Amino acid sequence: MMNFAEMTPEQRAAYVEKVAALNDQLRANINSPAPNIVVMTQGILAMVDSNPIIAVARQMELMFIVGNYANFSEDNNPHGERDFGDFEWRGVRCYWKIDLYDPGLVKIPLNGSF
Repeated sequence: MMNFAEMTPEQRAAYVEKVAALNDQLRANINSPAPNIVVMTQGILAMVDSNPIIAVARQMELMFIVGNYANFSEDNNPHGERDFGDFEWRGVRCYWKIDLYDPGLVKIPLNGSF
């Protein structure tokens, strides 16, 4: 795990730049995010639609909005990692968040249980 307290300002800046680039890359490829995973909350899915055809189209619409998001500010991007944003969609304020996990830290038990 990164210990930011022990990083030099130059190391921290390089880290932030790398994370921001990875987040930009994910958003730019959000329609085919592999090996990444896109998750929508139950609240967002409840707003989408019960009709599967409309639901998929609206999910794609939301992914397009997040994929093209560029409204970063000090309020929603205080660390410079471009990992959070908000927007208005169908009269509702929506929020998105990217969490970066080191795949080397993910451990799956051999018996398949979590």
